[in-house]
Amino acid sequence: MSSPPAKVRKEEVTKNGQNVQESESDLYPDKEHQQAIEEIDNVQNEIDNLNEMASEEILKVEQKYNALRQPFFENRAKLIEKIPHFWATTFTHHPQLSMLLDEGDEDALQYLSKVEVKEFDDIKSGYRINFFFTPNPYFENEVISKEFHLNETGDPKSKATPIRWKPNKDLTKRNLSGNLKDGRKRTHTDNESFFCWFTEQSEAGADELGEVLKDDIWPNPLQFFLVPPAEDEGTSDIMDSGELEALDEYDEGEDDDDLDDDDLDGEDDLDGSDGGEDDIEGEDDDDDDDDDDEDIEGDIVEEVEGDDDDDGVDDGGDDGGD
Repeated sequence: MSSPPAKVRKEEVTKNGQNVQESESDLYPDKEHQQAIEEIDNVQNEIDNLNEMASEEILKVEQKYNALRQPFFENRAKLIEKIPHFWATTFTHHPQLSMLLDEGDEDALQYLSKVEVKEFDDIKSGYRINFFFTPNPYFENEVISKEFHLNETGDPKSKATPIRWKPNKDLTKRNLSGNLKDGRKRTHTDNESFFCWFTEQSEAGADELGEVLKDDIWPNPLQFFLVPPAEDEGTSDIMDSGELEALDEYDEGEDDDDLDDDDLDGEDDLDGSDGGEDDIEGEDDDDDDDDDDEDIEGDIVEEVEGDDDDDGVDDGGDDGGD
């Protein structure tokens, strides 16, 4: 950052057709403000110097740990080779990269056996991405690379391996449709194939796909391999056959539960009816009990009267005897 001059130079400006000189007091009327601005700029220069020193130290640390990580990257690559279509699955699961792939691209990527990101010794100078392919019906190349670097003038540029397409298999020249696999929609301009990326000449900082591969996928591809592809908003309500079957089973189960509840309710009603009959029978029993009670009372009265008659007879007999 260039520091402002201690004194503002006088400039001639045109005002109403006349040359007028602006004085220092016109631009910086307060000398205290001018002095504060100069002091702030001096402090900022010191901060910038420290940032430059930090960048150099960070670069050394990154170079050190890039070298330490390399054996682990190589070991990971060997393990990945044991999983069929690992990289194709990872690419189709990535939320940004998957939007650039059509059905032809995805089929060609089934032959992608290895991906490798190599940063140059001087990290600031650029990096290279290597794609390793097994024999396939699309092209002859075993390795396709794209690298980003600084040219002689210090400007960032990119270059890529020319793809040797087999007859009638050039995916970059096909009239690709706008629809992708699983109903997804392309967002890549002009319906370009993913492999057009190898023919595009772009600056390192402006290449979004290169940045996604280097900074997002390469450090940990497993996190994308394990995650299913994101659903489109338009297709999020569509269920697969397994989900529909499970839903049907759930509905059938609920219907059975409703039937069971209805059966139980019916049985309760029947029980209620039986209960009503029991109540009627109980009332009859009560009536019978009342009748029995009346009979018993009648018997008791008759017996009492009979006893009285007997007593009368006995008394009469006694009197007669006397």
